[in-house]
Amino acid sequence: MSEIKSPKTHKDRAKAAIAKSAALGDDIDLSVYAGSAEEHPYQTDPSKLPTRDKEQMLETGVILDDTSQRSGTFIQMDNTPVHSSIRQEGIEVMATSQAVEKYDWMSDYWWQAVAVDTDKYTANIELNQNNGYFIRALPGYKTVFPVQACLYLTKARLAQNVHNIIIAEENSELHIITGCTTASGEEPGLHLGVSEFYIKRGARVTFTMIHSWNPEVAVRPRTAAIVEENGLFLSNYVLMKPVRSLQMYPVARCIGENAVVRFNSILVATPGSSLDVGSRVLLNAKGARTEIISRAITTGGNIIARGCIEGNAPDVKGHLECRGLILQGEGMIHAIPELKGTLAGIDLSHEAAVGKIAEEEVEYLMARGLNRTEATATIIRGFLRVDIEGLPPLLSTELQRAIEASEEELM
Repeated sequence: MSEIKSPKTHKDRAKAAIAKSAALGDDIDLSVYAGSAEEHPYQTDPSKLPTRDKEQMLETGVILDDTSQRSGTFIQMDNTPVHSSIRQEGIEVMATSQAVEKYDWMSDYWWQAVAVDTDKYTANIELNQNNGYFIRALPGYKTVFPVQACLYLTKARLAQNVHNIIIAEENSELHIITGCTTASGEEPGLHLGVSEFYIKRGARVTFTMIHSWNPEVAVRPRTAAIVEENGLFLSNYVLMKPVRSLQMYPVARCIGENAVVRFNSILVATPGSSLDVGSRVLLNAKGARTEIISRAITTGGNIIARGCIEGNAPDVKGHLECRGLILQGEGMIHAIPELKGTLAGIDLSHEAAVGKIAEEEVEYLMARGLNRTEATATIIRGFLRVDIEGLPPLLSTELQRAIEASEEELM
């Protein structure tokens, strides 16, 4: 992999962050995970990948047997990019190492949205760079079909370090579906991922991320977006399968007038899972708007559902909504909504609710012919349905398909 020619201060800051986290006794011991894995062979035709791997990826919305409804495809197995391709003019999809070789301006985007010393996980990615994807829409180009990317973990006890860069140039439109999953149903692993989004003036990005890990995997994504004037960033996150530990808190900065950001999350915590998930939006330009919506269900795991909106410019508007259901077991949901306003003329609101399925709703459906199990399942399905404004029909279909595929196990 070609090394980013970043300032020496990046390395210094990363080393300082590692030292600081060690002093604090942080939660995951990085030393117990391998830093490298055997390289996988490159595959020009993704349909030739092993059937079992393709089936795992399909659970996260990544289709490899027929990519005719995808504008581009990127597949990384462990730390090796094994496939990248495009099907539409004006769209670029490649490994970050390839983008570094192609563009000398990559350093202008490297660690500009996410700080290299955010924590020991970002620092580890800087010090142990292992690729990731580069997706870019050229000025004025709009994806007809979504670009798909899969980050696939096959080696047990591996720390998969990924640094992704996504750029939507002026007046372009990018639709992305990314799936993260593992080949093993029970082996430990660690996924560390930095994703930096740059949405230029008048550009639109919809980003749907579907995770399907296993009960022994720990996941630490670090994501940030910078949205310019009249830009749109729409982020959807789905986790309905077991995971040992997940911690993510993506941040979007609206730096241009009338920029729009929407975050939607659907979370299910099974017994033994610990999820700390949230979104933060900084409305730093006049007329910027945001909406953060999360749906959380626990069947025995623990969920911390965070949300933060900060209004720092005139005429900004934001709404935060968190709803949680405790279905059974010893599960816990802790909703933490935060609003911060720094001047007059802003409009920020939030609502949060955590509870159980209302018995009167169950009885209402049972009175119309459903048994208790069917009535409960119907209510849960309705709870998980989030009306996502601005999501293209094809991407909406893929999102609902992924949710429905997991609902059967949930029920």
